[in-house]
Amino acid sequence: MLLRPALPTDVDLLTDLVVEAVNWTGEQRVTVADVRTDDHLARYVEGWGRPGDVGVVAVGDAGEPLGAAWVRLLTADRAGWGFVAEDVPELSLGVLAPGRGLGAGSALLDACLDAVRAQGSRAVSLSVEDGNDLARGMYERRGFVVVGREGGSDVLLLDLATSTTPAGRQKV
Repeated sequence: MLLRPALPTDVDLLTDLVVEAVNWTGEQRVTVADVRTDDHLARYVEGWGRPGDVGVVAVGDAGEPLGAAWVRLLTADRAGWGFVAEDVPELSLGVLAPGRGLGAGSALLDACLDAVRAQGSRAVSLSVEDGNDLARGMYERRGFVVVGREGGSDVLLLDLATSTTPAGRQKV
């Protein structure tokens, strides 16, 4: 597995990964068409590559995409499920089936957090749905704490000034 920065040309991959993230239970709750047409879903990927957008893509040995983690700043009038403040980027993460069980999610999260720190953000937020214990554990091990509730999800926040990420991972 190789990690590389997410590029504007990755918008279709990120769209697919929003679908994966929302459908984490295996139940098809949204489709690619929904992500493209639903304003709340589209805000995570539309116009990817704008100032403040930072992400990491994992690819396999043959160059096939395995997943991605990315952040973007959202505004209060177009807040995401994990919105905390306009100066706190919201993180999204998705892993495609071929990348699961390979440590791709952890590698992507750590590399994305490093990139967010490098751009000078003070914190990063996200939402994790009730029952998604695997993802919740991955975030909590890195220091994310619950700061709110949105529907059936907790809003988590990581203070980047006081947190550290595991050593020994691949750099992007």
